[in-house]
Amino acid sequence: MELDIQIIIVLGILIATIIMMVFEIFRIDVVAIITMLALGWSGILSPDEMLRGFSSNAVISMIAVMILGYGITTTGVMEKFSEAILTKVGNDKNKIIGFLGTSVGTLSAFMQNIGAAALFLPGTLEISRKTKIPASQLIMPLGFAAILGGSLTMVGSGHLILINDLLKNAELEPYGLFAVTPIGAVLLIAGIMYFFIFGRWVLPADSQAAKKKSSQEKLMETLRLHKNIWYFSIPEKSSLVGMTTESAGIWKDFQLNLVALSDGQDVVYAPWRETAFQSGQILAVLGKETEAKAMAAAFGLTEEIAPSIFNRLAKPEESGFSEVIIPASSEIIGKTLRDYAFRRRFALEPLILFNNGEEIKGDFSDHIFKQGDALVVYGLWDNIRELKEGSDLIVATPIETEPKNQSKTIPAIASFAFAILLTFLGVPIALAFMTGALAMILSRVISIQQAYDAIDWKVVFLLAGLIPLGAAMQKTGAAFFLAEYVMQAIEGQPDIVLFTAITILATVFSLFMSNVGAVVVLAPLVIGMAEIAGLDPRPLVLLAAVSVSNSFLLPTHQVNALMISAGGYKNRDYIRAGSGMTVMFVILTVVVFYFFYF
Repeated sequence: MELDIQIIIVLGILIATIIMMVFEIFRIDVVAIITMLALGWSGILSPDEMLRGFSSNAVISMIAVMILGYGITTTGVMEKFSEAILTKVGNDKNKIIGFLGTSVGTLSAFMQNIGAAALFLPGTLEISRKTKIPASQLIMPLGFAAILGGSLTMVGSGHLILINDLLKNAELEPYGLFAVTPIGAVLLIAGIMYFFIFGRWVLPADSQAAKKKSSQEKLMETLRLHKNIWYFSIPEKSSLVGMTTESAGIWKDFQLNLVALSDGQDVVYAPWRETAFQSGQILAVLGKETEAKAMAAAFGLTEEIAPSIFNRLAKPEESGFSEVIIPASSEIIGKTLRDYAFRRRFALEPLILFNNGEEIKGDFSDHIFKQGDALVVYGLWDNIRELKEGSDLIVATPIETEPKNQSKTIPAIASFAFAILLTFLGVPIALAFMTGALAMILSRVISIQQAYDAIDWKVVFLLAGLIPLGAAMQKTGAAFFLAEYVMQAIEGQPDIVLFTAITILATVFSLFMSNVGAVVVLAPLVIGMAEIAGLDPRPLVLLAAVSVSNSFLLPTHQVNALMISAGGYKNRDYIRAGSGMTVMFVILTVVVFYFFYF
């Protein structure tokens, strides 16, 4: 093929894009926009072609997946999912990676890998939060496993489905459903083992997202607050029976706060000061261990191990600390906590009072409030939200967790399942997932505004900006030129050199072209090379199709793009972890095909 000026321009833009990404000269979505505009200004693509990425199946699918994932998260179902996984595998990082990787990889064998990854992402974030394992160490293995799992069957990825049509057009026999399973299983298992062995070196120990402290962490650190809750039951002979919080001196003498009290299966949060204690009740007190043990000894209480009835106190998404300020218009001005009935109104426990810059702990029940006073309270986020809705008090601490609408669990799951079912029935993934997203909105799982807020526009512009580059490579013949040049260079070389070259070329194409586009370009060349080399072309076409899944070096694959924000990744994180995965993929693919497919 003649090397014309358009091919030179496209290859120049490709090289510039790679340099900007590798050296992180600009943020990755900015690089994508620069690339897109360069293709337009150079005349390679018309304005319509340049902007076509925004309406592509990949971008629409990504937007729909973000909305579906957010809708599932709002119901709280992923918390139960994460609890079930942790019950099964514990807090061991490798076991979690192994379980998640195997699960998402297997699921990807029968559905689009972006859908499988989206299904597991919210639960993975929950697991990260509960285990304190940085999300950056769990999300990338999840995404890579979803990509690798797409090679377990011939229906796991669009490009594998396509090659059977290409083989038929070339009058070659198509492959059966599980023809690709041996290489797919080897790659998935090796991919999971890769993170077992090298995870500590290739995965970021901490991402920018993880380094950023939450407002809750900042408040606890600034005021030296510790969320240590102790549970004590009241025996029948305890001297605490008949006493109240105030008369027992829990605040004044022990510097403790009674945050909840159970009576049978009922829990009272921040019980009223005049509530009389009874035998059989269980107290949940907040404070230092020494003071809690001293109180237990003084009243003959029995320590309990976090009864399940108090589960909401143990979950950061359910309860926490908040700073509350008294505004000029507040009804509490001129009153005490006792007069205002603060605990009975809001079921929140006041811990600290700030008055004229002075920090007061313990019993400040008789303090007369004035404008500008502030309280630090502890309790359920639901109760803090109710306090925030009133006009008497200003909640200064952001509430970082959204209320879970468990009543919408069934319609949320049904909407997601319906979208996945549509893909199994052959409906294009963009149409299927956007239909599922609309179903969530119509069933009022989320509002349309929440749907808009769920979209990560960085990811949208990343994909929409790079898709035109792949289109330009096909339109100008740059992709065909590269493939043809490589094929000519290796003509006459040993078969294993040919296999390696096809695998590497497909890998390079996969980073900047759609997988389907890469296969369309490579398939006819591979068939021609097989005839020249006297080889069966079918396995070579299958090799090319499997190899275009080797998209780990940069976050340009749909799945990696979905994961980049959630994991707080940079390009260099993908280069570090993806380089080893890419090399391993090439070696294993070449070896397995050389010995088992020919």
